[in-house]
Amino acid sequence: MPRNKSRVVGIDHISIRVSDYKKSKTFYAKLFEFLGFEVSDEHPNTIGWTNGQTRYWIAPAEGRKKYRIGDVGLHHYAFQLRNRRDVDALQAFLEAQGVRIVDPAGEYYEDYYAVFFLDPDGLKLEGMKYGELAEKQKKARALKKKG
Repeated sequence: MPRNKSRVVGIDHISIRVSDYKKSKTFYAKLFEFLGFEVSDEHPNTIGWTNGQTRYWIAPAEGRKKYRIGDVGLHHYAFQLRNRRDVDALQAFLEAQGVRIVDPAGEYYEDYYAVFFLDPDGLKLEGMKYGELAEKQKKARALKKKG
């Protein structure tokens, strides 16, 4: 076992390829404005957004083959939101934009609340909140203990 190990401290960015750059740029610009991201950099045929921790880049695909869920590669990308209300607000925003929601806001695992939707190329994205109910229970127990 090596003595010196590299340590990952986070995921810096994801970069995806899109079939219609202009259409995807419009989609992601609206989505990321809603989610509190700003453009970090833009170059000819590539743009990246950030919220200070997460970076998300798009660029045109070299081919025109559309992604299908279940293909080899990325299954989905999840955006961790502050709370369940934010998940519901995201769904309302997506519906108003005409975005295809594949799994509506709901409890998918114990204390895991999420909405799943597709980008213009069919890439599955998720807005989620994990652990909110457990955190509320923990705070309630702490208050009860104090009082």
